[in-house]
Formats: sequence, structure tokens, C-alpha cells
Amino acid sequence: MNQMQKSTYKTTENNQDVVLLSPTGSGKTLAFLFPVLRNLKKDVSEIQALILVPARELALQIEQVFKSMGTDFKVSVCYGGHDKKIEVNNLIEAPAVLIGTPGRVVYHLRNSNFDPKTIQTLVLDEFDKALELGFHEDMEFISNSLKGLSQRILTSATAMDEIPKFTGLQNEKLVDFLKLSEVKPDIQLRKVMTISEEKLDTLFNLICKIGNKRTLIFCNHREAVDRISELLREKGIDRETFHGGMEQDERERALLKFRNDSARILITTDLASRGLDVPEVESIVHYQLPPKEDAFIHRNGRTARMNAKGFAYLIMTTEENFPFIKNNTPEESVAGFNKIPEKTPFQTVYISAGKKDKVNKVDIVGYLIKKGQLRKEDIGLIEVKDTTSYVAVSRNKVKTLLDTLSAEKLKGKKVKMEVAY
Repeated sequence: MNQMQKSTYKTTENNQDVVLLSPTGSGKTLAFLFPVLRNLKKDVSEIQALILVPARELALQIEQVFKSMGTDFKVSVCYGGHDKKIEVNNLIEAPAVLIGTPGRVVYHLRNSNFDPKTIQTLVLDEFDKALELGFHEDMEFISNSLKGLSQRILTSATAMDEIPKFTGLQNEKLVDFLKLSEVKPDIQLRKVMTISEEKLDTLFNLICKIGNKRTLIFCNHREAVDRISELLREKGIDRETFHGGMEQDERERALLKFRNDSARILITTDLASRGLDVPEVESIVHYQLPPKEDAFIHRNGRTARMNAKGFAYLIMTTEENFPFIKNNTPEESVAGFNKIPEKTPFQTVYISAGKKDKVNKVDIVGYLIKKGQLRKEDIGLIEVKDTTSYVAVSRNKVKTLLDTLSAEKLKGKKVKMEVAY
């Protein structure tokens, strides 16, 4: 545990209400999960802790972290875009911990799909972002429905002037790690100067210079994300896109492929600037700079996580002026760089079976090695979802693998396998 996590754990003793402020990438998820775990009782068969989050991806991420802690407690997620029937079935045998977005949790409350009386711990993760996204009414409804609460934990990467009364905080204590230098990442800023007409070309040259390092490209608008994605596709560069206009499964697949090394470039709006734990991002590119410094800081928090080093490139024209960008920020020249980065080592393969088919990661590894004739090192990250699974496979082995397994069964069942695009 780092110092922030230790301080939070100590401060949350005896059901003390806590507001935790700490930078993006400092480990807030574990900071609140440890106290949640401490509060859970083995002999209670209903939901004991509710974690509210502003984004579906964040819900899934917290679920993964909780599962990786190796406890005996059941955890479930619910969020807009997820199959309601699956969620209702998961709630029949109630989990100890429920993680969800406000709108979907309200749906389950209104339909009496779980009993809120037994919930003792409420966590509002990224609570300022949730309010910003208009979840005020839903969160108030949820908070008022939880009559048995004994502890509230609110987390954020920015301080709020005023915390809404509906949170029900009582004699709360503040754990503030925002100003401590030891949790600030070491990010080197570089200006990449251009003219408006050549902005896309400049971005292409910059990507060629960065090479095959894992890179996030931030835009202010979805249209810019799609435009850049199309340009890179034409150039033959593997990339994924991520923004609020995409279907939920498309967004999840994009993040998955970015995590498992099938793509090392993710083009996104500010939707990916907070909460999402994208590991080992070495470069941030601001194709369009945000109007506010807060957003700029959160974007940069996606790289150099936990004191590592990283670069943030600002593609700018001479007419642009941002008060939070210093005039003496060093410039980076990208002229003459046009060698397309090498292909990523892995490609993602889709399998039409998941948890509901009683398929797990061990089953998939055995299937790929025994029947697919892969070696261990040819298999990367595996993610098993409700009815589907995704596995990273060495790029040069994918075609042969799909041919080899076309007539084989996984756990006695014929499954569809194909490259996930």
C-alpha cells in the first residue's frame, strides 16, 4: 500500500465518513476497496456495499480489481447497455458488493431487484464527475433509499467547492493528497507547432516519431476522433477509437484491444481522461487542447502513472494561446518522420462463449494449447465476459489457429472464432 492508501485505511476505521482527494493514477480504487472489504461480513447473504461510478468502463475495472484481490465475496456490476436479465439473475443470489452506474442502480431499486436495507457502505467514486454528467437526481434517489448506511466514502481527483447534502456525510474527514509532490507524475511537455491546414499531417509525422509506444490521442470532439481514425486506417496504422457516441460493446472492445497490445494507439475524447486504468501509457498527444486546465491535467494523468516518466505532446498553431501552457515549453520537431510504426505483437480473437457457458480463462488456455497447438508465449491477455471471450494471440499465429480450430469444440460445444475488428 502507498501512503495515500494507508492514510485512507486508517481514517476510515470505525465507520468514519471520508472524502478522499488524490490524483488520477495514484491508486484510489484499492484505497476504497480495502475499507469496503474490512466492513464485509461472511454471514450476510444480501448486498453489503454499493459502489457508484459515472462510467460503465470504470464499473468493470473496479470489478476486475476486486476479483484480483482473491476474496470469497461475490461482486456484481450493473450499467446501462448491459443485459438487464443477466443483471437481475446475478442479483437473485445477492453479491456482497454491487458496482454500478446511477441510472441502472435506480432501475433495479425501482423494480425491487435487490434489498437496499442491508447496504452499510456507500462509495461514490469520481463523485464530482458523476455530478458533472447529470447524475444528481439518480444519486439523490439512491442515497435516500439506503436507510441502513453506516459509512460513506467519496473519492475524486479534484476538490469541489461544495458537496451536495444528499450524500449524507456526517462529521466527515478529508484525506487530501492532491498537493503532495510524491504522487505527481514526471511528465515532460513538448509543443509540436503546425498550421491548421497541416494538423493531420503533423499528427501522422508525430506518430511515426513516437513509434510503437502505447499512445493516447485526445480530441475535444467525437468528429475529430473519427476523422483521425480514418486517416490512420488509410495509412495502415493499427488504432482504436473511444468516445460516447459508440455502442457500449464497441467501447469495451476498443479498451480491451488497447490493453492487450493488439493496438498501441487509442484516439479518444475526454471520456478516457479519468477513472480508466490504462497501464503503461508512455505518450499523450493533445490533438486539440481542452479549454480548461483541469481537463488538461486529467488527460496527462493517463501517463506516467505512479511516478513513472512520460511525454505529453501539444499540437498547436501560433494563433492558439492557453494560459496553462508556459511560453517556454520546449518544441519538438517532427519534420521528415514518415516511417509507419511496426505492427503490434498481438491480434485479438473473439470466441462465442463466456461465463454463462461455464467457460473460464483456464479452459481457453487449454483449448488454445492442446487443440490450437499454440505455445504459452503465443497467448496474451484473456478477458471472459458473460457470453463472449477475447484473447490476444501472436499476430503471426492467428490465421493458422483459426484454420486449426474451425472444426474443434470448446468444452464440448462448437464455438465461433474470428479476428475481433
